[in-house]
Amino acid sequence: MEQPTQNGWEQKALDREIFERELDRYVPDRVFDAHAHLYRQNDIAQGTVIRSLMAGGPQEVTLEQFRRHISWILPGRHVDGLFIPWPIRGDVASLNRFVQEQVRGAPDCRAELLITPDMDPDWIRQEVREHGLAGLKCYHVFAPGNPTWEAEIETYLPEAQVRVADREGMCITLHLVRSRALADASNLDTIHRYCQRYPNMKLILAHAGRGFNPHHTIMGVQHLKGLTNIWFDTSAITDCGALEAVMAAFGHERLLYGSDYFQSHIRGRCVAIGDSFLWLLDHMSDWKAFHAEVKPTLVGIESLRVLKLAIINQRLSDGQIEDIFWNNARRMLGIAD
Repeated sequence: MEQPTQNGWEQKALDREIFERELDRYVPDRVFDAHAHLYRQNDIAQGTVIRSLMAGGPQEVTLEQFRRHISWILPGRHVDGLFIPWPIRGDVASLNRFVQEQVRGAPDCRAELLITPDMDPDWIRQEVREHGLAGLKCYHVFAPGNPTWEAEIETYLPEAQVRVADREGMCITLHLVRSRALADASNLDTIHRYCQRYPNMKLILAHAGRGFNPHHTIMGVQHLKGLTNIWFDTSAITDCGALEAVMAAFGHERLLYGSDYFQSHIRGRCVAIGDSFLWLLDHMSDWKAFHAEVKPTLVGIESLRVLKLAIINQRLSDGQIEDIFWNNARRMLGIAD
């Protein structure tokens, strides 16, 4: 039976069938989601692409709502997480406040502070101490100039803010941009400099170093070997090449499961094309094929499938799988069992 939400998102029989058939035995009973968003749609401007993608889902994603929805891709699992405000221009204070309110009182969950490059480092330090925050979330949309997709890391994550994370022992979730992501020389130089100068800062490269085109992560990750304060999350990755490259270079201990909720609940997947990538999404794609009827599943299901392939190809044990889904993130964040 289809399970539409009030606003139109739905879990289909296909999603459940794929999980039961392909994924159930690979996903542990406990999951720590190292990359998930809580938000209110009213905090995000009308007319943006993100707001249109959110439109079919709940108006307000509380921690309780997240746990209900994440069961579509992680049925029967206990899920805690590191929660991130949605990174978009607007009322950043409101975006941060909502996530902090949701995580308060959830002892095994953590939150990051959404930062902009003009924020005073002393104010950031005060905020993270006052609210018990685990880390910082920067994003390219706050960089000056256009297009921000070509921004250098320093323009949206100034070194003074990295210094705060180092002194407070916090993580930073970094979504790389520039056309070749982790294979870009400027990105690699900055990552090296920040990680070496600030060893107490824990850098999480979102989306396996933005490995939506896995060849960029495959090429770039080799140049980061030896850095001891870097991790990668699996969020919204739908090609196993980037995940395998991370494990080959750093071991499974540096890979963190992430759903990228709400994007996990969009129907479709990302494909590498040439030196870039393209999102094929249900609302913007013609799924006709001469050989069969094509029925897309949820991005979160596709992401779990490629993580399973990487696990098989790397011959990981059950304990190592549990590390990726639970232990690695909790150890990094200092959450005791």
